[in-house]
Amino acid sequence: MTELTRPEESSAQPSRDWPGLDAAAIPDAVVARALTVLETLPDTPVEEHEEAYARLHDELLDALNAKPQDRGSRASGPVDGGA
Repeated sequence: MTELTRPEESSAQPSRDWPGLDAAAIPDAVVARALTVLETLPDTPVEEHEEAYARLHDELLDALNAKPQDRGSRASGPVDGGA
């Protein structure tokens, strides 16, 4: 008969690894600020994830729809490629 063994405790637990966010690499300050919510998501109860993603969606949508003159820092350079 084969004996069943229990999995090692570390392999039985879900991974808490989460990709880091390099806000300095994101040229748009509004987008970088909105994405910081993702850094706290692994420690946020699952029941609150929907609200966090909805808030992130709304902030990114606002950033996308904002006029450049109404925004804070933005990536430098013209949007149309300088033409």
